[in-house]
Amino acid sequence: MALEDAKNQVDHGFTREDLCGLSNENTFGGALSFLRRRYTKDLTGVDIAVTGVPFDQAVTNRPGTRLGPRAIREASSLQSPDAPYGWPFDVLSECAIVDYGDLAFDYADIPQFPAALTRHIRGILDAGVASVTLGGDHYISFPILKAYAEKYGPMSLIQVDAHTDTWADDNMDRVDHGTMFYKAVKMGLVDPARSVQIGIRTHNEDTLGVNIIDAATVHEIGPVETAKRARAIVGEHPVYLTFDIDGLDPAFAPGTGTPVWGGLSSAQAARLLRELAGINIKGGDIVEVSPPFDTTGATAIAGAHVATELCCLLGWRIRNES
Repeated sequence: MALEDAKNQVDHGFTREDLCGLSNENTFGGALSFLRRRYTKDLTGVDIAVTGVPFDQAVTNRPGTRLGPRAIREASSLQSPDAPYGWPFDVLSECAIVDYGDLAFDYADIPQFPAALTRHIRGILDAGVASVTLGGDHYISFPILKAYAEKYGPMSLIQVDAHTDTWADDNMDRVDHGTMFYKAVKMGLVDPARSVQIGIRTHNEDTLGVNIIDAATVHEIGPVETAKRARAIVGEHPVYLTFDIDGLDPAFAPGTGTPVWGGLSSAQAARLLRELAGINIKGGDIVEVSPPFDTTGATAIAGAHVATELCCLLGWRIRNES
């Protein structure tokens, strides 16, 4: 490679001029923006903003997901610079995607965190841009959903998870990653009849009317039929898709705080997400990647792929609406 060509291959996270296009940087060098997209707070002309929320003070078991956004960004550099495999379009070339950086918040002032995150996402949505959020523990979906419900009304929720996270909690100020969807339903942020939780394998007596396709059912009917049922539930309603990495079996994603055996495989999850193409998705997140327990990096790699698929789902919808 000529010296001048080499100079053009360095730090696309800072030097990229065009928001669209592929990146052929060395995987072992350069700025670790998500998929080598440009780091920027300027949302002019942007379709999708990827943002990190390094928060893990709502966990009930093992902490460490505050390091998730950094690990997911690093793992994203391992993905092929070509169009994501299996999609009939190149989201990186057809959609303007940026890395919006992380939410800044005072880690020692937890009561202010939810409102700070809602404002952060509201700013993205007000610019006419969709968000893909890298967590962080799963509580972050609750403040994010507040911003989405402000813009779109009660959302359809597609949730891939081992846990329903709808355990009763009438104290709306508690910060807990196991009760936030109970609050989201009770506050009217989520329409339970038009929502579906996929991969569940823990017991909850009251699921608040949310449709459940548990892990055993996914294994029985397969990801294609699972996606078909999920699409029928959400219809054309605005969708927020949240993917808890513990929706995968610990064999595929050991680096998480509350691992539960019997979950989805990476292959099942990949096919499931591809088969959801065309849903009226408005945004999404990938949460609960905990690098301290991710001894091989496999969990962060899975998280990076999920985030890329979220971009593809958003891009497919944007592409077909334009």
